[in-house]
Amino acid sequence: MASTGIDTDRLDAWRGLLVTHAALVKRLNEELEQEMGLPLPWYEVLLHLNEAQEGSLRMGDLARRALLTPSGLTRLVDRMEGAGLVERKACGSDRRGSWCTLTPAGRKKLKDAAPVHVRGVDQYFARHLTKDEAKTLSKALAKMLADVRGDCQPL
Repeated sequence: MASTGIDTDRLDAWRGLLVTHAALVKRLNEELEQEMGLPLPWYEVLLHLNEAQEGSLRMGDLARRALLTPSGLTRLVDRMEGAGLVERKACGSDRRGSWCTLTPAGRKKLKDAAPVHVRGVDQYFARHLTKDEAKTLSKALAKMLADVRGDCQPL
């Protein structure tokens, strides 16, 4: 096998990150779906909207925050709009753009689902880290993200 230039410990950490992330996302999604009828990507969109000023974000901004392509977000928002959790409104200043807004039903669904999600994050992730380990992990991930993005945007 050709040398990768990365030592075994770092390569193991990389593989561990990938496998653990996939397993965590799968488990958190399963629990939200089973207990709340809410897929994890929907929860994330509701959370981003809830954190935004007036519960609204431009579709492009929401796609970036939710780590989705614009077309992927459009399909997701179509389904969420059909479920009454969000609504889309045309952007007055840009006819091509639109806003996605959290509805009262979406806000309630987020509030009801939050304990399930937080419980899962604690059970499968947070409880395995000391406060110092969590700080170290956060710092390391922030450095990596800044390098990949080429900027200093927060996680």
